[in-house]
Amino acid sequence: MEYKDTLNLPQTGFPMKANLPQREPETLAAWEENDLYSAMEAAGKDRPLFVLHDGPPYANGHIHIGHALNKVLKDIVLKVKRMEGFHAPYVPGWDCHGLPIELQVEKNLGSKKHQISKLEMRRLCREYAAKFVAIQRDEFKRLGIQGDWENPYLTMKYEYEGRTAAELAKFAHNGGLYRGRKPVHWCSSCVTALAEAEVEYADHSSPSIHVRFPLVDDVSATIPALAGRQAYVVIWTTTPWTIPANLAIAMHPEYDYVALETEQGVLIVAEGLKESFLAETGLSGQVIATFSATALERKRCKHPFYDRDSIILLGEHVTLEAGTGCVHTAPGHGQEDYELGLKEGLEIYNPVDNHGKYLSTVEFFGGQQVFSANQSVIDKLTEVGALLKTSTISHSYPHCWRCKKPIIFRATEQWFISMKSNDLRAKALEAIGQVQWIPKWGRERIHGMIENRPDWCVSRQRSWGVPITAFSCTACGEYLADGAIMDHVAGIFATESSDVWFDWDADRLLPQGTVCPKCGATAFEKENDILDVWFDSGVSHAAVLEDSPALRSPADLYLEGSDQHRGWFHSSLLESVGTRGSAPYKSVLTHGFVLDGQGRKMSKSMGNVVAPEDVIKKFGADILRLWVAAQDYRDDNRISQEILTRVAEAYRRIRNTCRYILGNISDFNPETQTVPFADMPEIDRWALHQLELLKERVLNAYRDYEFHVIYQDVTSFCSVEMSAFYLDILKDRMYTSRAGSLERLSAQTVMYRILDTLVRLLAPVLSFTSEEVWRYMPARAEESVHLASFPTLNPEWRDDLLAARWERIIRVRADVSKALELARAAKTIGHSLDAAVTIAAPEELLGFLRGYQWQLQSIFIVSKVELTDSLEGDCWDSESTAGLKVRVGAAPGEKCERCWCYSEELGTDAGHPTICPKCTAAVI
Repeated sequence: MEYKDTLNLPQTGFPMKANLPQREPETLAAWEENDLYSAMEAAGKDRPLFVLHDGPPYANGHIHIGHALNKVLKDIVLKVKRMEGFHAPYVPGWDCHGLPIELQVEKNLGSKKHQISKLEMRRLCREYAAKFVAIQRDEFKRLGIQGDWENPYLTMKYEYEGRTAAELAKFAHNGGLYRGRKPVHWCSSCVTALAEAEVEYADHSSPSIHVRFPLVDDVSATIPALAGRQAYVVIWTTTPWTIPANLAIAMHPEYDYVALETEQGVLIVAEGLKESFLAETGLSGQVIATFSATALERKRCKHPFYDRDSIILLGEHVTLEAGTGCVHTAPGHGQEDYELGLKEGLEIYNPVDNHGKYLSTVEFFGGQQVFSANQSVIDKLTEVGALLKTSTISHSYPHCWRCKKPIIFRATEQWFISMKSNDLRAKALEAIGQVQWIPKWGRERIHGMIENRPDWCVSRQRSWGVPITAFSCTACGEYLADGAIMDHVAGIFATESSDVWFDWDADRLLPQGTVCPKCGATAFEKENDILDVWFDSGVSHAAVLEDSPALRSPADLYLEGSDQHRGWFHSSLLESVGTRGSAPYKSVLTHGFVLDGQGRKMSKSMGNVVAPEDVIKKFGADILRLWVAAQDYRDDNRISQEILTRVAEAYRRIRNTCRYILGNISDFNPETQTVPFADMPEIDRWALHQLELLKERVLNAYRDYEFHVIYQDVTSFCSVEMSAFYLDILKDRMYTSRAGSLERLSAQTVMYRILDTLVRLLAPVLSFTSEEVWRYMPARAEESVHLASFPTLNPEWRDDLLAARWERIIRVRADVSKALELARAAKTIGHSLDAAVTIAAPEELLGFLRGYQWQLQSIFIVSKVELTDSLEGDCWDSESTAGLKVRVGAAPGEKCERCWCYSEELGTDAGHPTICPKCTAAVI
């Protein structure tokens, strides 16, 4: 007779193997059919509101692993908030305008791109963006992310475009919007200005040159040693192509400078850089004069090869980090140069066109591309005797985010939002201090960016975006950027789309009776530039949070990658502070980038890209979600097949714990068979104590967004406290106790509570697996685990004294296990139930163990345990507990067919001759 069969052990139907790639789509279909998100929304309608505002990904291409990290983190946060008792809606969004989409459409068009109108180009861009919105939506849903996918916000929706234009009008109303000529990041390949967030830095080789500018003015009055001597001011630059635009040389007002007698004449450099200058140029020189920069203020040098002056000015931006301390200044090609030139009344001279070529009027270099012209400029400097030294330097240089080509600083007519008007900079810095930054270093990072940034260039020279709704008078050229008129146009955009800007005449767009405020004319032209896409997304707090009755502004949380300190966090902050005086968010959480297993940036050329689709096909979305939770996302995060395999192993331990418990509680009714805590055996109460500790740690970690702590604690709980100890010991009680007995019901009560707690705690992370387990849970109140709440804390389950006692038992068990393993290796025993164990220990420990003597057999999973004062001969000496010895031998008696323990009393009941007395009592 096989007695274990007579127990009719319950079968839950919960599959042994995960088969996540096959099973998860079934769960997705069920969620879709039952409209789970609407049910979650309905369940939360009367709860406190928590708003996580989705930063819009770009609708261009399939999602990458960084998208997966970001969206899963957001989904975890929102599911946590719902289970904590909040109403946490999720409105996903997409950034649909801008250069990447336009360039891709141009690429698809090929040579035809020159044959279509702006209106047609915009139509194709809109179709392209809509296509990838649909693709990415399905890819995000496959990750198990719950949200209002049927009603996302899109920056190209008419209402959103109207709101964008209306927000720009607010800056026109308050005087913050202006048109000016100043240097901006300029991509000659993409033919447009770039925002700070659209600039990437990469290593680049540039020519490094030292150039002497001859002093024209007599300086003998302030520097007597130079009387009758030709002196030269020496500059250093890595952009020779900007020399044709040089108008000045900057020196620091507080630095001392020296005149050096050298083989190349009398050369002037900063005293603090004279040694490095001589070393770099290979010159030798003696100091013949030391003086303050003020001695040369507003003195004139001659441009090396043009018949014009280069004036010496004082500037605080000059440093002693490199070069000569005399800074080549081209106001049309650098921010600090521009600011100094503006202050001193210099022309903001830019001799370079939109395509990065010198204007045809530029002597010697007209028509040349500026980077190619570096050598031509060097040759000309050599020809005129101005070049002291040339070499090559490798340094970090700005590149375009889209085409990856080097960019230039170039002064052009652009639209700007002033950082000074309305105290925008000061107010933004103040608002930063009122926001919670997670991690805390985020505050310093964005504070430094806002503190030092130039005015916000909001214009772009492309087609696909929201137009800057300004007009110019055809009679006098005066620009009309009137807030009321812009509001009027914004209203048209909201119903007709911003495409009308490229379709309608100015007269049709303008309010009737509009006249030029300067000359009174009534004919106008439309502005050609469009808005920076960062302005588009930066107004989402208004277009989404304020315009939706289900949301609110400021948001409780913005959550994006750390690059968004100079991107979306940045533009959203400036837009909101500039129009409302406060930040659009209460908290900002940032995560790092995703790197390969060796810590390298992912690149198709390197073949190290890990695509979410590939991970899901092999492992399933829950493994990807668990990988996200396992990361300390504040740093950069590594992913590889090896890392995912380790995560999958951790997942298997969690799943097996759930499967084992389900297999043992399917015949248990929590409503009628729950055993009171006080009536439970000690080991069951110990398990609930451990569960309470886990609960507290996990709930605190969720509250603090410390998801990697949850991964570590739950996997450890399942592996160590459960699988390796409690559930391992529990098998004998579950398999041999009489059905309905206190011992078995107590074990089932504890296992039910463990599983109920685990599945709720894990639901935000393992969304598919938790839902699958939930379907097999007895007496569940909600149809979906995602409609359930987190488990509540039960302080009465905490018993530190009991835990301390069982910690001693666990340490002794570890020593017994080592002894059993050695005996197994020596072939003394096979299974641990084949063993009899004798333990010797110091008096105090021995007395403690005698208090648990009747349980030790099941705790150690052996057939017999004896305790003695001493042991001699061959035995295991504990390395951790002084005086503890363990001897393992073959268990006496015969093997019980029911519990598989050896017993010397087998057959004492004639009716059950092959089972032990304990089993006999359970079956009669």
